[in-house]
Amino acid sequence: MEQVPIIELKDVHKSFNSKKVHNGVSLSIRRGETITVLGGSGSGKSVLLKEITGLIKPDSGGVFIEGEDIVPMDEVELIRIRKKIGMLFQNAALFDSLTVAENIAFPLREHFKYTEKEIKEIVARNLELVGLPGIEDKFPSDLSGGMRKRVGLARAMAMNPKILLYDEPTTGLDPPNVKRINRLIKELQQRFGVTGVVITHDVASAFEISDRIGFLYKGKIVFVGTVEEAKNTDVKVLSDFIYGRLEE
Repeated sequence: MEQVPIIELKDVHKSFNSKKVHNGVSLSIRRGETITVLGGSGSGKSVLLKEITGLIKPDSGGVFIEGEDIVPMDEVELIRIRKKIGMLFQNAALFDSLTVAENIAFPLREHFKYTEKEIKEIVARNLELVGLPGIEDKFPSDLSGGMRKRVGLARAMAMNPKILLYDEPTTGLDPPNVKRINRLIKELQQRFGVTGVVITHDVASAFEISDRIGFLYKGKIVFVGTVEEAKNTDVKVLSDFIYGRLEE
């Protein structure tokens, strides 16, 4: 019997004013896989992540997390769903006025009833996980862009999520840090069975980290397949995107 997808979008439509962003998006994501959604600027990739977390409600269609449609849920019900989801934001979204430890502890204090000792242990464990042990007392301004991303990842993982959403995880990073972040994404999947949903323009990274690739074009997912299938696709818009060919 086929497993229920951990995330499923069914015929999702979303417009902002008169601009149609999603025009029947359907996507089924398997438990434990890393799937990357590629697409041009303004194709609605970030909106997709916000629909999965319930931050944006579609105009029509369903968004299912572990078989539950979150579209009709109110904020209280959504909190329960969001505990299953970690998010790495494009700019890491750390609070400048809080130390690294306070940043990682923030969602733990918000959503759980851990003791301060337990919080300290979780913070230390997750900094170790991202290769940044002992930086608890530093502030975001003390860190490089790559380190900030890794602290953002440590904060996302502190919630022990089943799902991790990555919004442009390698944007603005130099090649060594791109490699480091890609390695971390794969490691979190392998060690913890985390389901990863990545949106990016970085085709090379997408090929390195993904089990499957999706392509969002004109408000629809027009391709889903393995990395090999994506590289050899006859879907012209995806092929043009991958190989940097301009649309005619």
